[in-house]
Amino acid sequence: MTTLVAGMGLVVGLDWLLKTLRAHIMDSVASSVDKRLSQHVYEHLLHLQLDQQPGSLGTLAAQVGALDSVRQVFCAGLVFGIVDLPFALLFIALIGLIGGPVGWVYLGMLPIALALGLYTRLRLRRLTRQQMLRSNERLGLLVDSIRGAETLRASHAGWRFAQDWQTLSHSIAGYSIQQKSLSQFCTTTTGSLSTLAYIMGIVVGVWGVEAGYLTTGGMVACSILGGRVIGPVSQGVQYLMQWQQVREALDMVNNLLRKPTERRPGQTLLLPDRLPEHMSVEKLRFAFPHSPVQQLNIPALHFQAGERVLLLGPVGGGKSTLLKILAGLYRPGEGRVRLGDVDLWEIDPQVVSAQVGYLPQAVQLFKGTLRSNLMLAGAVSDTTLAEIIRDLALDQVAASNPLGMDMAISEGGSGLSGGQRQLVGLARVLMSRPRIWLLDEPTASLDGEAETRVWKALQARLQPEDILIVATHRPMAAVHFATRVLVVQEGTVVRDGAPDKVIPGLMARATGSRPTVEVTNVKTHMPAASHSAGVLNGR
Repeated sequence: MTTLVAGMGLVVGLDWLLKTLRAHIMDSVASSVDKRLSQHVYEHLLHLQLDQQPGSLGTLAAQVGALDSVRQVFCAGLVFGIVDLPFALLFIALIGLIGGPVGWVYLGMLPIALALGLYTRLRLRRLTRQQMLRSNERLGLLVDSIRGAETLRASHAGWRFAQDWQTLSHSIAGYSIQQKSLSQFCTTTTGSLSTLAYIMGIVVGVWGVEAGYLTTGGMVACSILGGRVIGPVSQGVQYLMQWQQVREALDMVNNLLRKPTERRPGQTLLLPDRLPEHMSVEKLRFAFPHSPVQQLNIPALHFQAGERVLLLGPVGGGKSTLLKILAGLYRPGEGRVRLGDVDLWEIDPQVVSAQVGYLPQAVQLFKGTLRSNLMLAGAVSDTTLAEIIRDLALDQVAASNPLGMDMAISEGGSGLSGGQRQLVGLARVLMSRPRIWLLDEPTASLDGEAETRVWKALQARLQPEDILIVATHRPMAAVHFATRVLVVQEGTVVRDGAPDKVIPGLMARATGSRPTVEVTNVKTHMPAASHSAGVLNGR
């Protein structure tokens, strides 16, 4: 008796130790994999080709967040549960070796339980996919509601968004109830099968004892081993149900990882050691994914060192898209963009960022301080920082706050006006001192005084060999130092020439009078009559 108790105590102790070690190893491995995988996904997200990003922020966030669902399931023991399943067959073989026909009881239960799990998984596939799609839509609605809270309240449109939220929530709840019903059905049925298998094992074992080919101890051993069969099989059925959710989550992550990055994986990138003296595009065509509308169609365009170019045209004409392509943010569907003599997309992105400075229309600020948002790309000397914020009058913004340059900035730049955010974005470009300046509406949110300051600060820092390309609807403030004017309409360059030849013609069209100066040097042949008034003011 003492030996039996001691043996059982040793078995229980070893079982506890092995399970504890297994759980610790599993948590450590899962944590390590999660850190590497999440870092890989996030870095892939940072280098995504911007024109290939999903249109919905909710979908994009859900694709990244799907990693949590995968990690939770794997950390819950899915891997070891799968490893335990083959041992069920081993225990069935041992039961058959000891109890003979008793083994057939558990062997017959195994395919029934697995078939039940597969059936439930197939039923859950559609429900899980639909629930995730609706959850993504609701997340996108939440993001839009938070970002556009001012607009919703000013427009009294909150009720419509509340109705959309209610509709999506009801849909998600309906799918969730159906999922839980299926899961509950599978769990209850599996438990009943396990109990039935245990009872049938006892019944068959009693018959074996009565027949004389099985001892009472053998029947007890079969019952104990039967528990080892029932446990992994029940867990396996649960894992089959969970795997459907994991599979949908993995598909979301894989869809994100399959999207092209700004450079091909494994691509050998060039590192030119000379500064670019020109920039050009050849046979450029661009359209957004899944859109039949061609945004740009430019056969040829060339910018020489020292040029100061004004990019004019109506709203939606393609100016911003052209600047993003020149900056390497969008990749053209056809044609090439050359930085110097090298294809832009063959150059290391770090080199492109150092040589090309881009200011978007909507400047994005990040949670932190005014200083951290100004020095977004890295360290800049305090002298340079002080000079730029003084020239742009950002020092007055810092002086109005007790914390000065350490004043807190919320997500999206809340707390600063649109004009102040635009000045911060311009300061970033000025501090980077690029060779090619691409500015998209740099003064759209500024008053006359601030606009004058911006152009003075820009002229003071432009080097003679730098290329400046500015998209603007207010060209008169910068026309005095411009050397060239491009007019882009419907994705095509319709006018290209010196300011004194292009601007008067555009102004004459805008006022309906006859132009006093004819436009020359038009590189793209297109009927001039199709370009009506409003090129300057964007109407």
